[in-house]
Amino acid sequence: MTAKTAPMLDEPKTGRLTIQYAPDAHSPVVENPPRFTWLPVIEDEARFVLRISSDPTYPAKSTLTFPNIPLNFYTPDVVLPEGEHHWSYAVCDQKGAPVTAWSSSRSFTITEDLHKTPLPSRADRFAKTTRAHPRLWLTPDRLDSFRKEVAKEPTTHTWNIFYEKSARPWMERAPMQEPAGYPGHKRTAPIWRQTYIDCQELLYAIRHLAVGGQVTRDQAMLDHAKAWLLEAASWNPAGTTSRAYTDEWAFRVNLALAWGYDWLFDELTEAEQETVRAALLTRTRETADHIIKNANIQLFPFDSHAVRAVSAVLIPSCISLLDDAPEAEDWLHYSVEFLSTVYSPWGDADGGWAEGPHYWMTGMAYLIDAANLLKGYSGIDLYQRPFFQRTGDFPLYTKAPNTCRATFGDDATMGDLPSVKVGYNLRQYAGVTGNGAYQWYYDEIKRANPGTEKAFYNWGWWDFNFDELVYRTDFPVIEAVPPADDDQLRWFRGIGWVAIQHRMQDPENHIQFVMKSSPFGSVSHSHGDQNAFCLAGFGEDLAIQAGHYVAFNSTMHQAFRRQTVSKNGILINGKGQYAGGDKVMAMASSGQINVAEAREDHVFIQGDATAAYASLSPEVTSVTRDVYFVRNQYFVIVDNIDASDPVEIDWLLHANAPMALGESTFRYAGERAGFYGKFLWSEAGQPTLSQHTGFPGVDPAEFEGLPVSTCLTARFPKATRHRIATLLVPYPVNAPRRVFSFLDDQGYDCDLYFTDADDQSFKVIVPKTFDVGN
Repeated sequence: MTAKTAPMLDEPKTGRLTIQYAPDAHSPVVENPPRFTWLPVIEDEARFVLRISSDPTYPAKSTLTFPNIPLNFYTPDVVLPEGEHHWSYAVCDQKGAPVTAWSSSRSFTITEDLHKTPLPSRADRFAKTTRAHPRLWLTPDRLDSFRKEVAKEPTTHTWNIFYEKSARPWMERAPMQEPAGYPGHKRTAPIWRQTYIDCQELLYAIRHLAVGGQVTRDQAMLDHAKAWLLEAASWNPAGTTSRAYTDEWAFRVNLALAWGYDWLFDELTEAEQETVRAALLTRTRETADHIIKNANIQLFPFDSHAVRAVSAVLIPSCISLLDDAPEAEDWLHYSVEFLSTVYSPWGDADGGWAEGPHYWMTGMAYLIDAANLLKGYSGIDLYQRPFFQRTGDFPLYTKAPNTCRATFGDDATMGDLPSVKVGYNLRQYAGVTGNGAYQWYYDEIKRANPGTEKAFYNWGWWDFNFDELVYRTDFPVIEAVPPADDDQLRWFRGIGWVAIQHRMQDPENHIQFVMKSSPFGSVSHSHGDQNAFCLAGFGEDLAIQAGHYVAFNSTMHQAFRRQTVSKNGILINGKGQYAGGDKVMAMASSGQINVAEAREDHVFIQGDATAAYASLSPEVTSVTRDVYFVRNQYFVIVDNIDASDPVEIDWLLHANAPMALGESTFRYAGERAGFYGKFLWSEAGQPTLSQHTGFPGVDPAEFEGLPVSTCLTARFPKATRHRIATLLVPYPVNAPRRVFSFLDDQGYDCDLYFTDADDQSFKVIVPKTFDVGN
């Protein structure tokens, strides 16, 4: 069939929530080969052929062709030469010949410095891997060597700690019964949390007893592991632990069955193998069908749980089931290709994660598990991709180890210090990249968080003794190196976050400032917080994200914490940014960081949140925020709001306790640190200051016994143009700081002048407008 007679290819426009056509001339290539993505055709069974050429006419002699691609994304198994290239795709038949016209041709450039990260083809990927058990973590040959190592020296790889604290205790516990589910099958937070832990403990019992028994050849331990496994295999796959009932419970049961089937395979009779295999396959199929057919993440990749399940469920389950079910190999290929090509939908080569550092922690924890399993079993090394080489910077710079509430996104730690698992993730990336600052973060987290291992947000997800054992077996311990003094600014361009960490390695003099204006808007675990900021300093949170993440659909979450009213941002006529359940509107409620750069005597950041306010306040034509961090001491914030009709502005700031208010000033005094602020100039007139302690619109039962924060509101009178200049000065309580200021507002600009205690001056110019008639 010739190109002239071939049917037209369905090549629709992309949307905000869809996968994009990539690469193209407008988005730089960050790895070689590039990752190719396009919108699929309607037919699920369609297969594609991809062509790449240095010549836009695609002559055969200089064109690479990759036929029979079953998905709408692809990573070639070859590195491309330097220079400009062109690509297009078509639907093909079983022989790989195109049966539609070719797509639009798109171009990209390969440079010499790119990471070289080809992905082995499906034919080669698992061709030489063992089909014996176990396959998860240790293969049979490695298990034999490991067994000899720890028999000779039990402290090797911290085996003795794992065995005594995480394997032997389960010998005293009878196998758990199938969870009863919710009363009346209506979800409640306490039952959700308890069953979450119960299902996680099912995994601990099966995995740790099986590993402990296999390594020590303890038959009693193996028999007890088997009893737990067979009990879990008897549970109704369509019952209370199904994905449809509560996916996070189901993921844990699925994983427990995968580890049990793999590590206890030779302990099971053929009938028992079939029982466990059937249960595991049924549960894995439910999750795979949801990911691929329902959530359809190859088209709509912004589903937090579905994307996480690729790592948490499909990779371990399919490695365990490989050769036992044809679907398992297909699902495994899908998972490897998704993680090698589309991942991560929440960030880019800068390593950012749009959902925030807490959900970075969760997503990375499962990704790390999957990456380690793949690397150990097949040699496929996801860590070589640029995203994984840099993503440790995201928590390092947006959530210092001594901060609690001074960053963005949902966070299950309820105001505690960062979870220990953030540190373990950073240590993993230290081992992968050799970055000593990541190891330093891990050391600091471990030092600051003793005794939190059994907290829900730790124990409900991870047993650190097992994590330590796996890491020490597979990766080196890197020497810790504190972050450098002259490396304090990070701009995660792809997600619209900027972070300043001044002297993070010195808590007595540390200042953290995080600002965001994100193209991801308020989708998923992001909030209505474009152009908002958080501040910590001198060992204490100062300007915080208010509220508690008590549960995803709680009144606290929906009515307050997701909303702009809980942020250090602004309201326009009492309205914030859209942060509801409509994903299209949430993604459209977006912002962008225009500038983030270190200058001679200050750091300058500018965010634009116009789109974020537009849906609820259509009269607004521009909303930007300029931030100056001057000589690592104080902040000058200039808010710029333009509107077609006069609008009233509420300037919000949240702190852990009430503040002392003056006519135009506010001061907060904490235990170790404080700040003061002053509204220096407003083109629309002076504000009225007030404060409120509490969480408006939230069921009080949801935060009973939890700290309650205070919100400062500075209300500025209605105007079509607002220019609001604010001074914010953090300091340690034992050494308060003063910054002196005056202004000259005669002429076309308002000139703001600042002087610190060392007589160092700084100037900010705020342009003015004049109503001079026609």
